[in-house]
Order: sequence, then C-alpha cells, then structure tokens
Amino acid sequence: MYNAALRAVRPVVVRSTRRSTPSNAFRALSTTTPRFSGPAPPSLYGEGAKPGEIPSDEQQATGLERFQLLGEMNGVESFDLEPLDSSRVGTLEDPIKVFSLDTSRIVGCTGAPAESHELHWFTVKKEKNRRCPECGSVYALDFQGVEHHDAHHH
Repeated sequence: MYNAALRAVRPVVVRSTRRSTPSNAFRALSTTTPRFSGPAPPSLYGEGAKPGEIPSDEQQATGLERFQLLGEMNGVESFDLEPLDSSRVGTLEDPIKVFSLDTSRIVGCTGAPAESHELHWFTVKKEKNRRCPECGSVYALDFQGVEHHDAHHH
C-alpha cells in the first residue's frame, strides 16, 4: 500500500524537482506541519561522540536515563524515591495517596508500622482504590498527569 502511494506520487515529485522554482505540489503531499514559532521540545537524545572518541554518559544517554542525568546536573531530583507514608493504615475515607504521572502505578506495602508484614506488590489504578491483602491498608492514585496521554498503549 505504501509502495503504491509512492508510485502514484512519483511523477508529481519528479516534475516539481525539475523546475527551478519550488512547487506547491510537493507541499500538498507533505504530512508534517511546519514549525514557525515556539521553543523546540527538549531533546532526549544525546549528541553522541565524535568519530574516534569514547562517548561520555551525557553524550550517549537517551530517554529517561538522559532526563535523570540532566536533572542531576542541575541539582534536581527527577524521580521521587522516598517511601510512602507507613505511619498509619489507609482507610476508604482517608487512603494513602500515591503520586503518579501515569494512570497506574505499582506499589509495595510492608504494613503499618513499616515492616510489620512481608512485602506485597500490587497495581493502583486511577479508577479504583486498592487494598493491601495483608494489612488492609487502602491506597489511592493521586494522578497528576495528562488525561488520555496513554491512548497509544495497547
């Protein structure tokens, strides 16, 4: 299907490239919109090393690793590594809030007070609170992300 579309477009592109003045025919076939204003999004790809050199972490890091590395270079903690509140048992009326930028998050409960039972892992979702099967503590997702941001997931 893609090759058939390219075959259909090829005569228009060939005619437009032979002219010395730019043609609007090729622009009509473009699928990307031009960027005229606003800052560029931050790059999550490093520039890489020059040929013959060994790249540093800053040059080769990508994605979340680069995000964390750039945060550390600026003195910012990119990810919250602090444990959840285990000084109390969460109830249906007052659950323990779990911050998340996604619609679900994996939580580990060790009980209240801390280490009162074995570690239990479970997933807390935005739509529903979750109760620990051992101690009964209730956890609720404090969703702070963009709505429908995960629409591309399967």
